[in-house]
Amino acid sequence: MNRVDGKVALISGGARGLGGMSARKLAEAGAKVVITDLREDEAAVTLAAIKSAGGDAKFFKHDVADEAQWAAAVKFTTDTYGGLDVLLNNAGIGGSSRPLEELSLDGWRHLMSINLDGVFLGMKHAIPAMKARAHLWPGGCSIISISSIMGLVGGARQIAYCASKGGVRLMTKAAALELAPAKIRVNSIHPGFINTPLLRSGAEAMNNSAPGRGQRFLDDAVSRHPLGHLGEEQDIAHAVRFLASDDSAFITGTEIVVDGGYTAQ
Repeated sequence: MNRVDGKVALISGGARGLGGMSARKLAEAGAKVVITDLREDEAAVTLAAIKSAGGDAKFFKHDVADEAQWAAAVKFTTDTYGGLDVLLNNAGIGGSSRPLEELSLDGWRHLMSINLDGVFLGMKHAIPAMKARAHLWPGGCSIISISSIMGLVGGARQIAYCASKGGVRLMTKAAALELAPAKIRVNSIHPGFINTPLLRSGAEAMNNSAPGRGQRFLDDAVSRHPLGHLGEEQDIAHAVRFLASDDSAFITGTEIVVDGGYTAQ
């Protein structure tokens, strides 16, 4: 089903993981996709997969904390494909698991520059291009930002990450109200623990510091999800595709929680 046929999507952090899978699913459904990331080699793998399946995608190297690079990424998208209809703010980093009193201000600001500033800058620079095309679609244009269950509930030793993801949630609601008259919908997605390269590498790092610690972390994560398993990348990508499509034409300013029941407890 070509549910986003003819739409143009820009995906930050699209080289791998949730962004890479979302790029594949949007391209499968008929969208033209621009992947932005700093990981060129991994982006090349995702691009090759999209193109081998008959999709249309390009890559733009991009640091989401840099405003000038956001302007350039949007310009590249509109120059290449003639417009912009879907923005997926996916790029993000995890927080260091340290006690609050041990966190540095520089570390706090670095995380915020990517997880929060990056989303703000993405919206800021996408909006003018979207306003020019929102009339083309029954559901207008769509901005989707990846938050987290940690944007809904707290996590010990994750104060910076929780603050950034909670900020994404409320920034989404404020933007949705402001942009509704322009037919630009704005929503956030809140994944639970998803089986991504980021999660796996984090578990491996734990094992390197203390044998078995990473596996205990993963086992604990599984136990916190009533469905009894971690999520998979496509679980989030399907939610992205829904919010990007006109199937969600009456949905704005809300959060889609994809967490296996984690926050229902």
